Amino acid sequence: MHLQVDSSSEALRKTVILSIFGAVAVVLSIVESIIPFFSVPGAKLGLSNIMVLTCLYFFKGRDTFTLIVLKTILTAIIFGTFSSFLFSFMGSLFSFIVMFSLTRLGKDNFSTIGISVYGGIAHNIGQLAAAFIVIKSSIIFSYLPVLMITGIATGVFIGYATHHLVNSLSKLPLFKPYESRL
Repeated sequence: MHLQVDSSSEALRKTVILSIFGAVAVVLSIVESIIPFFSVPGAKLGLSNIMVLTCLYFFKGRDTFTLIVLKTILTAIIFGTFSSFLFSFMGSLFSFIVMFSLTRLGKDNFSTIGISVYGGIAHNIGQLAAAFIVIKSSIIFSYLPVLMITGIATGVFIGYATHHLVNSLSKLPLFKPYESRL
């Protein structure tokens, strides 16, 4: 009986933390939409990815994927259209696959900033793949060099912010059980 209580309280704790991460990710997306950052069409700072990458450091891949789906659906409902959902989901999916792979290959081999940069580039490739699906023309990939530069720049910023957030959260008792995943 004691194990059941522990596992159910652990599941509840994880659900609450993931819900908070999801809420923060949505709020960061809203804040980002208010603040113009880039004059490059399609480029964003990607503030919500701070929460996605942080989630990868503390939880399993399936938990992070759940966060991505939740964030993508909620922001699509708030901001608008199916195409925005498609672009966001494809970018997030590509980014997740790359960042998940790099975190599992070893956080000692890749810095948080490096993982974030690769994730930012993968996100832009995913968005171009979504654009290819919509417009059915490979000409869209000629935009890749511009988006790679923005992916690197935003990846550095997001990685830096995530590094500090992960270090700060690791000091909280709530995150101690997850510390071994760092």
